[in-house]
Amino acid sequence: MREKVDSYAKYLFHEGTNYQTYKLFSPQKEQEEGKDGYRFTVWAPRALSISVVGDFNNWDRSRNPMEKADDEIWTTFIPGIKKYDAYKFSVEQHDGKIVNKIDPFAFHFETPPATASKIYDIEEYRWKDNAWMRERESYNPYASPMNIYELHLGSWKRQEDGNVYGYKDIADELIKYVKKMGYTHIELMPITEYPFEGSWGYQVTGMFAPTSRYGTPADLMELIDRCHRAGIGVILDWVLAHFPRDEHGLATYDGTAQYEYADPRKGEHREWGTKIYDFGKNEVKSFLISSAMFWFDKYHIDGIRCDAVASMLYLDYGRKAGEWVANKDGGNYNLEARDFLRQMNSAILSKHHGAITIAEESTAYPMVTKPAYDGGLGFNFKWNMGWMNDSLHYLKLDPFFRKDNHNNLTFAITYAYSENYILPISHDEVVHGKASMLSKVPGDYDEKFEGLKAFFGYLMAHPGKKLTFMGAEFGQFIEWNYKNELDWFLLKYDKHKQIQNFVKDLNAFYLANKAMWEMDCSFDGFKWIVVDDNTQNIVSFIRRAANGEEVICIINFSPVARDKYVMGVPEYTTYKTELISSMNKYGGNTDRRVAYKATKKESHGYPYSIKVDIPKNACIFLKKEKDEGEK
Repeated sequence: MREKVDSYAKYLFHEGTNYQTYKLFSPQKEQEEGKDGYRFTVWAPRALSISVVGDFNNWDRSRNPMEKADDEIWTTFIPGIKKYDAYKFSVEQHDGKIVNKIDPFAFHFETPPATASKIYDIEEYRWKDNAWMRERESYNPYASPMNIYELHLGSWKRQEDGNVYGYKDIADELIKYVKKMGYTHIELMPITEYPFEGSWGYQVTGMFAPTSRYGTPADLMELIDRCHRAGIGVILDWVLAHFPRDEHGLATYDGTAQYEYADPRKGEHREWGTKIYDFGKNEVKSFLISSAMFWFDKYHIDGIRCDAVASMLYLDYGRKAGEWVANKDGGNYNLEARDFLRQMNSAILSKHHGAITIAEESTAYPMVTKPAYDGGLGFNFKWNMGWMNDSLHYLKLDPFFRKDNHNNLTFAITYAYSENYILPISHDEVVHGKASMLSKVPGDYDEKFEGLKAFFGYLMAHPGKKLTFMGAEFGQFIEWNYKNELDWFLLKYDKHKQIQNFVKDLNAFYLANKAMWEMDCSFDGFKWIVVDDNTQNIVSFIRRAANGEEVICIINFSPVARDKYVMGVPEYTTYKTELISSMNKYGGNTDRRVAYKATKKESHGYPYSIKVDIPKNACIFLKKEKDEGEK
């Protein structure tokens, strides 16, 4: 008799090393006694009994009981089941209470607020992105451009009646826009199935299912496939730091702390009202790593961004004295979470070459982006929250007070190479009273646009990969609201269209110049020119490529123009303005790009100098003019 549940797969699951547990637990199409149907399997160690219930049996738990495949795993075969049939597991929990639970490994769900799992054939989609996937095998993310456009699918654009677009429906317009604007990647805010709209997807119940709000799994696959064929990478905001308490979800699944830590001092985020995965439990490790792997295996995503990593790493995160328990060494690190992250990143990156993992880690926890075999956590990149907080604090200041906060612009370089960084201007910075990016900038109407353009130039020039949340690129005035689409009508007004055009040209300049990204992760890629001119709110520095190509970056954060500004340069040559944010076409008063001939006068530690006319609230990028022999 054929084995009902693969014994080796079970063994690996219990060992914490089965990274494709969806093949074990997700409903599998089978044939028994000549009848087509599906095998259902679920892990619930302390359950007293389990049945599969659904529309096919009138939700009657007496019709399709499950039997134990081992002491912890239950299974049954049901004939006649078909695609899209809704179902749940009716779990008689450890205390005798009967609760209808979702399938933790389901590939598809009913559209919220309904919560049932649904049968789906994950293998039906035929991918056409072979060329992209082959090229990704040799992709080096550290020495490549990465300019990420973060978006929330439900509020980027909406239909005229206010309903959301589906994965397929939005593809044409989204891909065309992202390509036009020159972004290299999109990062989708969480689309793993979630019950509460107001969580923006950050309270996940379906770790193996894209939300049905926007369509089917195949619809999402088509969106990703088309992005790849257009040369756009796709990063998924993937949440493993916590999960909601909803009765139908993972919380107290078998009546006990099955997926979560049993001790509430370790197993709950009180401020979020959520549970915390037990990162020391082997079966949970298999479950979570399998989820990450699944999105790479089956959806061809190019990267994951792990939310709230600090909340996993610190036992005292969000807790007062007496509300947490120290680790075995007496410290506040969650050693199990640390080891889990190492295991997860090693598993992903050893199998999926060219894929990336990103940590949103908000503390100074060491070696987040160092390899696990060297004692690091193994992520490729970390969000640079320090840079973000400092630079936005500086941006919001009245220019008069910026002179006393100049280190907000310069301090990040002191640690810029301690990790591999992404500079994030994310959704979190334009909600909850923080104001939109445009509204953060002080001054009158014109000065807001000028200041934001200068800031974008600073963002693009600073070492580190880039991430910008949707709407900032055209000067969204109001805070982001997940219930409404962005204010695209603003593009009817010159200032908004002009800043969008500037961002487009800025992105194009970034892509075209290796100096802006090739050595993001090396000290050799950056050198200060002007670091300490706090009274005039000016910084300037050199970005350098491996072949010696250089871009001189100048940013004036003052509402006062600085004419004939003396600045050191490394070569006795002519430096040409390649991009300046104050051009007429961007809404400024500059009508031509100027070239500056260096003189043999030392300045700022360099043997030569130039005198640059720097407009108010502006960024300038200079490159040396090529000799005839270089052209």
